[in-house]
Amino acid sequence: MGGQDVVIIVGAGSGLSASLARRFSRAGMKVALAARDTEKLAGIQSETGAHLYACDTVEPDQVNTLFDTVVRDLGTPTVVVSNASSRVRGAITEIDPDEVKRALLITTYGGFLVGQAAAKLMVPGGGGTIMFTGASAGVKGFPMSATFAMGKFGLRGLAQSMARELHPKNVHVVHVVVDGGIRNTSRGRVEGPDDDPDKWLDPEAIAETYYHLHTQHRSSWSWEIEVRPWVEKF
Repeated sequence: MGGQDVVIIVGAGSGLSASLARRFSRAGMKVALAARDTEKLAGIQSETGAHLYACDTVEPDQVNTLFDTVVRDLGTPTVVVSNASSRVRGAITEIDPDEVKRALLITTYGGFLVGQAAAKLMVPGGGGTIMFTGASAGVKGFPMSATFAMGKFGLRGLAQSMARELHPKNVHVVHVVVDGGIRNTSRGRVEGPDDDPDKWLDPEAIAETYYHLHTQHRSSWSWEIEVRPWVEKF
């Protein structure tokens, strides 16, 4: 194992997760990326040497298998980041209940499963960092976005409860409220004269914040932090 720290990023994609993989890799950590579709992660795998794992976070067996396999392949994780989420936009009178159910399972129940699996390793292991990626929807509910609000409010409650339970056990639990859109040119979002670049969060800057939170001294741990563009109203 070489004594290297290990980070697992669950719900990985081409945006923030890729930036997190780069930042933790630069710190000398071994990176595990988990997603339902791992083909989309080929680019960041070649860039960081990350190990890829297929996992549907709403399936307890798959989450447990993910953690067991990472421990076997890389070692016990020092950091676990839960990024998976889903939303269903639409009027409350029109949104499909089955789609809402699936979105809530991904955002909240999936976060619980990942957080529980991480805690089961970190508590007896003596410490670690568990991070949940939240959103402004977890602090204020917006119209036409009831599903996302329910999911992110639930995730925030999970993180707060876990922080109060696990901080005294030397496990740092953090909830990061991402208030605004994250720039991701890989999705065809191109900035130009008609698009103010300052309104997008830079995923590399967010990743730097995540890494800082992981390295915080335990005498001054944060359980929650908000990140937003300086032009964003709140």
